[in-house]
Amino acid sequence: DRSIRTRRLAKKSGFKIIDNLEQLVGQADLILSIIVPSEAITLAYRVSSALKRSGKTIHYADCNAVSPETSRKVGSIIHGVGSNYIDGSIIGGVPKQKSMPRFYVSGPDVSPMEQLNGKGIIVKSLGPEIGKASGIKMCYAGMTKGTSALHIAVLAAAARMDLTGAFLDELGFSQEGILTQMQSAIPSLPSKTLRWVGEMEEIAATYERLGLTAHFHQGSARIYSLLGQTSLADERAETIDRGRTLNQTIETFLGQI
Repeated sequence: DRSIRTRRLAKKSGFKIIDNLEQLVGQADLILSIIVPSEAITLAYRVSSALKRSGKTIHYADCNAVSPETSRKVGSIIHGVGSNYIDGSIIGGVPKQKSMPRFYVSGPDVSPMEQLNGKGIIVKSLGPEIGKASGIKMCYAGMTKGTSALHIAVLAAAARMDLTGAFLDELGFSQEGILTQMQSAIPSLPSKTLRWVGEMEEIAATYERLGLTAHFHQGSARIYSLLGQTSLADERAETIDRGRTLNQTIETFLGQI
């Protein structure tokens, strides 16, 4: 079900392409689900159906940016066919020599994931409770990606009020670190933002269940949805215009409102 580009990148990275889920569950002992949040439950149902047909049991780790509640739903689907479920989440980018992504895991048996520790990733166990690993992602991404959405919103507001120059001057004087972060990060965000809409919705739902407000991240979802509708969202990691400025990105964003 993956695109030609995804298949090409996977082959380049040394992944083996499997034609269907029946083959996958027949060959794998551990499956890591790493997809957009909105598809996490659907994939769990598809894998569970394949497991039923095969009669096999496996270990299944959902590593998506989903709420603890969504993770528990995925767990019930996997447990329903007799397989072991591992609640997981990922913090950090692609593995590099000096920086490996952290895979947080929780659940009654996380040992299959712990065997991957040090093999390009760092695996950190948060105990036996399903929801802990997904929960830490809701906190972390709520801060990092939620802040990026706020940055886009305040820059757009300044532009609409013809205050961009004065606002950026003030940031350069009193918040130089934040300005530098905006200038380096925001121009490359559009290609990712449609994937982040569902993540913000999962975070909003998490905070609402905790008795906090959902509005911060509902607003973030809206910002990312609008940015994802611009022409810039058609870019991919390898085609991003590295010369595009912060102001140009915000001007394009405003054209979508």
